[in-house]
Amino acid sequence: MVVKQTGFISRFLVALAALAMLAGCAGRVAVEDRHPDDPWEGFNRRVFTFNEAIDRAVLKPVARGYRAVTPQPVQTGVGNFFSNLGEIRTTLNSLLQGKPANAGLSTSRFLINSTVGIAGLWDFATHMGITAEKEDFGQTLGVWGVGEGPYLVLPLLGPSTVRDTSGLPLDMYTYPLTYVEDDKVRYGLTALRIVDVRAGFLDQEELIRGDRYVFIRDAYLQRRRFEVSDGELGDDPFASDDFDFDFDDADFDDAFDNAEPAD
Repeated sequence: MVVKQTGFISRFLVALAALAMLAGCAGRVAVEDRHPDDPWEGFNRRVFTFNEAIDRAVLKPVARGYRAVTPQPVQTGVGNFFSNLGEIRTTLNSLLQGKPANAGLSTSRFLINSTVGIAGLWDFATHMGITAEKEDFGQTLGVWGVGEGPYLVLPLLGPSTVRDTSGLPLDMYTYPLTYVEDDKVRYGLTALRIVDVRAGFLDQEELIRGDRYVFIRDAYLQRRRFEVSDGELGDDPFASDDFDFDFDDADFDDAFDNAEPAD
């Protein structure tokens, strides 16, 4: 099993290297029009369009169906289960970042929710007031001083940066589902996790304004910088529903001129 996973990670790294090379050759947006954090915008927009097509055709309809037929308590339990598995990653990265207190909290959450919370289905730790900031290897690299690099849209995976993409293999290694030996169980749980995450974004889509690509890019970059700096950039812009982005009026004009009927 370990050999199989290692082979997959190796192929993944080769694919990422090839993707970065393609991105470097695909910037068709005029230099003066490029966002400083998004020099590969031409390539990224094409990948974004591909991802959006897959989402409209498959993920979004399935997520809507999942939310329509699944009782809310069950949805909450499913989300809690997968979130609990992520506590292991948080513990390791907290230690790598020199945050022993957060590592202790995430470890306590995992132990409590895995036992009293019945395999993590019930977030009993939160009811006890035990919370931890989620950490991943992209954040760890940022804390270690690695620059975030250009913004990058990954096929199927969506928004990222070169730094966050570099941390993905290690994130996979520290997520327990990677080590489930039964392929059917592993793929089934992974699919359920993807659908559950997508269902959680259905309501948030109503917040998107103007150019969808620009909105998602800026939201992602703001959020990741906030997480890496542990909020030192200021208040979390996503902590409430009334956050806003500084778009040019032209963004809104284009949105109204090219508006299409909702699905």
